[in-house]
Amino acid sequence: MPFTLAEPHYSELVIKKSRFLGCVEPVSGRDEALARVAELRQQHPDARHVCWALMAGGHSAANDDGEPGGTAGRPMLDVLRHQELEGVLATVVRYFGGVKLGAGGLVRAYTDAVAQAISDAPRVPLVRTRSIRVTAPYALEGCCAARSRRRVRR
Repeated sequence: MPFTLAEPHYSELVIKKSRFLGCVEPVSGRDEALARVAELRQQHPDARHVCWALMAGGHSAANDDGEPGGTAGRPMLDVLRHQELEGVLATVVRYFGGVKLGAGGLVRAYTDAVAQAISDAPRVPLVRTRSIRVTAPYALEGCCAARSRRRVRR
């Protein structure tokens, strides 16, 4: 069963002088997610990277924002998939501390930042619904309810 989040949740990691600010939050779609990423870039102009992953509307996307390919966005997306989250944007803002972490270190750092943000976030089950509209002549209005009551009594 897929889940979403009721509200944003945050984490902060410091690894070899680099600071990773993680956030997971509910979003309705890609447009809202991209607007949120742009907002984070404005809030953190000195940050070296603003990486993100999105699961929304049955679609997924990930962006490494200048980190080596596959070391940020994809691992973050894997965390969202593993947690069965839908309609969720994961972002990690990285302030570079001067020490290179290597590919494995980056994957661990970005994965941990998202996983820690998710760990204490209450999940809300997503129940898929569909609205239907039924029209019937007034003369038939009570016929189905009467049949249902007869079946229950037997």
